[in-house]
Amino acid sequence: MDLEGSNSSERGEDDNTFEKRIALFALAVSDILLINMWYHDIGREHAASKPLLKTIFQVMMRLFSDPPKKTTLMFVVRDKPSKAPFVLLEKRLREDTEKMWNAVSKPQAHKNSPLTVFFNVQVVALSNYQEKEEKFKEEVAQLRQRFVNSISPGGLVGDKRSVVPASGFSLSAQEMWRVIKLNKDLDLPAHKVMVATLRCEEISTDIFKQLMENRGWLALQKAAETGPVPDFGRRVSSILYNYLSEYDKEVVYYDEGVRKMKRHMLESRALQCAQAVYNTMLGHLSSNAFERFKAGVTSLDPEKGFAASLRACILSSMHEFRQGCADAAVQHSNWSFSSIVEKLQRDVNAHALCVRSAKLSELKDKYEEQLVAWWRRHVGFNKKNSYA
Repeated sequence: MDLEGSNSSERGEDDNTFEKRIALFALAVSDILLINMWYHDIGREHAASKPLLKTIFQVMMRLFSDPPKKTTLMFVVRDKPSKAPFVLLEKRLREDTEKMWNAVSKPQAHKNSPLTVFFNVQVVALSNYQEKEEKFKEEVAQLRQRFVNSISPGGLVGDKRSVVPASGFSLSAQEMWRVIKLNKDLDLPAHKVMVATLRCEEISTDIFKQLMENRGWLALQKAAETGPVPDFGRRVSSILYNYLSEYDKEVVYYDEGVRKMKRHMLESRALQCAQAVYNTMLGHLSSNAFERFKAGVTSLDPEKGFAASLRACILSSMHEFRQGCADAAVQHSNWSFSSIVEKLQRDVNAHALCVRSAKLSELKDKYEEQLVAWWRRHVGFNKKNSYA
């Protein structure tokens, strides 16, 4: 049974009663419900109709819990990257589904019932059709075979507690539809929220693509490969601000909660890309600071004392590095550079220790020579009593 879907544009914004009803009907009447979702939507709150599923869980228990009707929920994940471990993907989806189940209110009779009483969760991952067509077809063939053998023991619906005969299916479906129509408080997400989710995601994806192709951004990336970029933080912040402002203009008339959520996701995604360049910058800043420190200790001021001059050189190098990191930070990023500061501090301290040891050794040799010379002048050399 193929339905119009939860994002259908065929119906007006205010005409969502039928959409609400068929969403629940699909789950109530079916043995298996396939939930198509993209790989990059995993973990997103409004992706893959999560709000819809939460409410369906709740209404399903209230309307069809005596006895419980067990349905297979099959998440079909599209465009799974080849390097993404399926075990982790499946684990994440199962955990998300469990969280949704635990979050919904339940009737007293099923207050402590686990998800498995009502649902059998399955996860299938499909490769990208455009990139790996043969692999995709092979995986689809395997999935098709699971449906062929779905009523076998251990199959997708092989553990059902009761089965409606074919002759009674029509009456059963009519009764389910009657019950759904009589239920007046189907609190399923409004159609405008679904539309907002779809459109804001499309706009966010397009804005991000434009950002990644921006000439100014590409120039900063290239420049950062060879060394620190002056005013990096301010320049990147300005580019991000312009594109986020463009997103705000595009989504201004959509649901506020959805557009804010998608904006946050867009900003986080952009900052993640900028952070990779920022980390490269930190590497250059750290290397430069260490080289300047090594050059500085070779020309310490003897009048200020060796220890004091060395300490001042250390403090100056670390302060300069911290200042460079702060200047390179992007607005609202909250990135931490403590680990690389700690590493630079260890490297500087280790080099300072070597310099200090070399200086002490030099002083030791110098004063030993002076002592030997003094001894020869004032005591003389006695073959029977050698001296150190």
